Amino acid sequence: MPDGFSAGDTAFVLISAALVMLMTPGLAFFYGGMVRVKSVLNMLVMSFIALGIVTVLWVLYGYSLSFGTDAFHGLIGNLDHVGMRGIGMNDLAGSIPVTAFSAFQLMFAVITPALISGAIADRAKFAAWGLFVALWVTIVYFPVAHWVFFFDNGHGGWLGDRNGVIDFAGGTAVHINAGMAGLALCLVLGKRVGFKKDPMRPHSLPLVMLGSGLLWFGWFGFNAGSALAANGLAGMAFMNTQIATGAAMLGWLAFERIKHGAFTSLGAASGAVAGLVAITPACGSVSMLGAVAIGLIAGAICAAAISLKYRLGFDDSLDVVGVHAVGGAIGSLLIGFFATGHVGQTARGLFYGGGIGQLGKQAMGVAVVAVYSFVISWLLGQAIQKTIGFRVSEDVEVAGIDQVEHAESAYDFSTVGASLSRALSSHAPAPAGSTTATKTEVDA
Repeated sequence: MPDGFSAGDTAFVLISAALVMLMTPGLAFFYGGMVRVKSVLNMLVMSFIALGIVTVLWVLYGYSLSFGTDAFHGLIGNLDHVGMRGIGMNDLAGSIPVTAFSAFQLMFAVITPALISGAIADRAKFAAWGLFVALWVTIVYFPVAHWVFFFDNGHGGWLGDRNGVIDFAGGTAVHINAGMAGLALCLVLGKRVGFKKDPMRPHSLPLVMLGSGLLWFGWFGFNAGSALAANGLAGMAFMNTQIATGAAMLGWLAFERIKHGAFTSLGAASGAVAGLVAITPACGSVSMLGAVAIGLIAGAICAAAISLKYRLGFDDSLDVVGVHAVGGAIGSLLIGFFATGHVGQTARGLFYGGGIGQLGKQAMGVAVVAVYSFVISWLLGQAIQKTIGFRVSEDVEVAGIDQVEHAESAYDFSTVGASLSRALSSHAPAPAGSTTATKTEVDA
């Protein structure tokens, strides 16, 4: 290996990439438990398909557009690495191979469109969803990743490298990006049948808790791994991630108890995810006390924000807007208050003598990504809806999207029913005048 290579850093980043990959199945379980029985498989596979589609596109041109040398004023990378051309096994990005860096960033690209799927649960054609994922990562995610994550000594992405917007691990590029796309799509597809009328409760809270636990576990790779080295910054990002997540769960539960009179398992899981989202952009620039504050604020505000869909009349099925768009915006903006200048960034927030300069930069980053993602996502959704159709028919939605789109069901209730029927019949009394003993009587 060439000079500058670090086996420790490489191992750390590869493990982090594997952790981030695990977040997509974790998200599938988190979302899958929140929907009704008749659409749980569809929800699971909407996340899983991103692993296939985005991986192939990343190799073909995604990495090059995201992290190739800037081609036009910090807006997009060049096409020098199409098909991963020109990237050798021993080429380095810092102290790690470019292949390790590419693998790590690929997992970010995979989970981002998967996050969107929760906004349109129960009502999207699977083929249309796959097409949307392919188009969206190409036109939205890859350029935004270049804006935010590509650094080249002031000649990289226009938000992060050229204008100083801080996003350590994806508050804008991942969460605001996905959240606003989710808002656009749920407006295009419209409300579910029975929205605000029929109960649409989670069918399996244990699955929700399992999914949130896997997300929490994988998020250490998401955030700490973004240091791209096994160093003190990674350790700080790891601690801030844990602290903010715990604090957000408490903040969400406190709001829920005051507002609704109960502490729910769904609230605990959702609060944890809100904290993970909010600390993502900030974990490399705030202190551990700052992480506590960010978590508490995000937990309470996101808990309040999920009611917006009822007030404003849009059907965000699994609260992608309230958790990811709002949580990502909170975390990004609070950097402008809590950045210490002594963690992984030199910029200081308002509470540390930095004035409002950094807050203005953060607000610009939030606004630009939110508007771009919403507009392009809405246009893509409308184009698909008017051509091949994006939404399933009302009959399919009512009957259950799993059977129609996938010819499967998550649970085999027919077997359960047959077993119950046999059990009941074995205990039934014999008809009057019968001389045949039941199995229960013989056993007795």
